[in-house]
Amino acid sequence: MMPNTDMGAPHQNERLFSLLEYASEWLVRIPYIPYAAWLFLRYRGITLPAIANPSFFMGDLVGASKTDMHACMGARAREHFAPFITIHASAAMPDIRAQLTRAKLAFPLVAKPDLGRNGRGVKMVADEAALAAHLAKFPRDVRMIIQRYVPARREAGVFYVRRPSEHAGRITSLTLKSFPYVVGDDRSTLRELILADERASKIAHIYFRRNKRALDEVIPEGVEYPLVSVGNHVRGAIFTNGAAAITPELTAVFDRISKDIDGFYFGRYDVRYDDFDAFKRGAGFTIIEFNGASSEPTHVWDRRTSVRDTYRTLLGHWRMAFEIGAENRARGTRAPSIRAVLRAYAAEDHLIGRYPDEE
Repeated sequence: MMPNTDMGAPHQNERLFSLLEYASEWLVRIPYIPYAAWLFLRYRGITLPAIANPSFFMGDLVGASKTDMHACMGARAREHFAPFITIHASAAMPDIRAQLTRAKLAFPLVAKPDLGRNGRGVKMVADEAALAAHLAKFPRDVRMIIQRYVPARREAGVFYVRRPSEHAGRITSLTLKSFPYVVGDDRSTLRELILADERASKIAHIYFRRNKRALDEVIPEGVEYPLVSVGNHVRGAIFTNGAAAITPELTAVFDRISKDIDGFYFGRYDVRYDDFDAFKRGAGFTIIEFNGASSEPTHVWDRRTSVRDTYRTLLGHWRMAFEIGAENRARGTRAPSIRAVLRAYAAEDHLIGRYPDEE
């Protein structure tokens, strides 16, 4: 059973997935190559997106620390952000416990890498034993974020753009995220329930990997068993285009927050909330993460989005990253070399490849 979103239930004749939702990332990126070449010629710089957010390492195009990005926040922005501590994976539990106490953080918590991608290595931990077991799966020198768990029922991705020369920014994409679940019948195992669901069965390998320890458990009658807890479409979350819910009030709140983050012009906030109407008014939400130039307007993974509209949106945002980078260059920010960007990407890719791939 797949939950409905705040924008309403899908029609029966709609397809189950967008045409590119689970395509290879490299396949999806092929059109970027000629378009990036054109942007390079137009703006005279191939790495301009790396200075779209000049206060972040590489603009958060690649290799940026979440902790360092958070340090760019002012007091107004931090009011909306779920608090966290940063530790090394090798930290002793008494030291972690002391830091959590000082930060007034209590279990359950979310543990995630300080440098990550696509939800890799993100896990909700219920107690110290679960935290210790999760940290033990990472290289000892990896920095980890231990963040307050936000138990809200809904999640959204809010993409914000503002040119340095503009007084006010705008929300260019709003994605409403649903966490799919199956409902127990007191007879079927979790594996059987997944295979019996029309949509879940098509990506069963994703849900099997996420829930491998519970696949042979019989789910009690009426119990809604969540298949995924991370709001990422490659991990099985369902994305819906929420453009109709973008209000002047919501835009104004995220504009104020963004202006309180030093050097932030282009990127996406991931937020959790309970009351949809309050969220549209710009209230009652908590930011769990924000990302810079590596972000995507994720509403394109709505199953109703055509291939044409997907690329129009993705490439349009890529163009905006170049435009903002060009403005920052004119203001004195120096773009990194392509060699530096590739070296940072290779280092990030190597590090993330050593993370556990589970929730």
